[in-house]
Amino acid sequence: MKKALRIVGALLLLAVIGGCIYLDTLMPIITGYGAKNMASAVFVSGRDAATVKDLDLNFSFIKFDKFKIDYENRTVTSRFLWRKATAVYREGYGVTLLRGAKADDLPAFPLPPEVDAVEPLPAGDSAEVAALEPIAKAFVDERSYNGHPFAFVVLHKGKVVAERYDEGIGPDTKLLSWSMGKSFTNALIGLMAADGMVDIDAPLNLPEWQNDGRKGITLHHLMQMQSGLDWNEDYGARSDVNLMLHCEPDMGLFAQEHPLAYEPGTHWYYSSGSTNIVMRYLKGLFPSDEAFLGYIRERLFAPLGIRNAVWEVDVAGTPVGSSYLYVRPMDYARFGELYLEDGCVAGERLLPEGWVDYTVTPASDSGGQYGAFFWLNQCGRYPDAPADLFSCNGHDGQQIFIIPSRELVVVILGYSPKPDRVIDFNRLLKDVMEVL
Repeated sequence: MKKALRIVGALLLLAVIGGCIYLDTLMPIITGYGAKNMASAVFVSGRDAATVKDLDLNFSFIKFDKFKIDYENRTVTSRFLWRKATAVYREGYGVTLLRGAKADDLPAFPLPPEVDAVEPLPAGDSAEVAALEPIAKAFVDERSYNGHPFAFVVLHKGKVVAERYDEGIGPDTKLLSWSMGKSFTNALIGLMAADGMVDIDAPLNLPEWQNDGRKGITLHHLMQMQSGLDWNEDYGARSDVNLMLHCEPDMGLFAQEHPLAYEPGTHWYYSSGSTNIVMRYLKGLFPSDEAFLGYIRERLFAPLGIRNAVWEVDVAGTPVGSSYLYVRPMDYARFGELYLEDGCVAGERLLPEGWVDYTVTPASDSGGQYGAFFWLNQCGRYPDAPADLFSCNGHDGQQIFIIPSRELVVVILGYSPKPDRVIDFNRLLKDVMEVL
């Protein structure tokens, strides 16, 4: 009997030790997610820390994080059990999660000049504004479509017909894109293609890829999520995307080091790593980080009237194209309008002719759900919306819906996690279209 108890005790001890070891491997992600997102919410978005903790960070192990916010040095340290992580805010660069670096070691250089202010978008027809008011109120104030929306903006024929914000959020609040940043990366590639800087069908020629099948990977493959690189986008545990965002100082390098699992162009699999490979590659085409950020601001943000945008950088100084762009709600609407108008702003062409058509051409293995860093409705994801709808989609319910046949752009920002609180996007879009 005693021998049996000793065996059981030994097994329990081994189970506890094994559990602690596994938990220790998760702690960089648990603490990193908390530190980075709390710091960005407080120092970039200007949100209340207590609200962020109770809403955005109230899930899984992350809800047990303890936060120390240093407002003087603009850092956030998140602690869970015996591990901690620190993120630092720098003006213009946003928040960077410190992994293997100190704040003083981060790349720093003069930021490019800010873009000029532009005229606000015109107000829409008063009858349409009045018709959408009950929907906006039900969505944002009453949360009748589920989720916890922060901002709701609707443009019809280029005019603002709905604009509503949650308590504590306003028109000047810069909000997180999550994966909508991938679509902004699409625009950046289009601009560089127009300027003769990239050929989307040419291999990237990365030195690390020259001795295997990766040497044939192109920007086109990466944009359509058909690079063939091995990748795990599952947001649970130690997936590739979690390791990249919360543990790696050079996110693009981490992603590009993955081996090939499929022949490029043959297999569709959504990968945030693909976008960060692209962003790292694009930055390498410029003589300096300053020149790259200046190009983004001058060629992309300035024509759209997007001021004080924050595209947060990793420790290596590369903007995190997959996830970490912060702009105002109306800026997201202006971006949607750019694609609604076939890449033109106020009648002036910005993106190359045919670029939007290319963007909405389905990736061959995606079943009509994905184009080039944009999601498509050709698969019928939103059954009550037209098939020509395409969208920028981000984690926790961030959306820019673009519906050319209805001359409509719908922007939704907030915290709407799956599965129990996800917004009923189909019903919301249907209701909006019915009154316009």
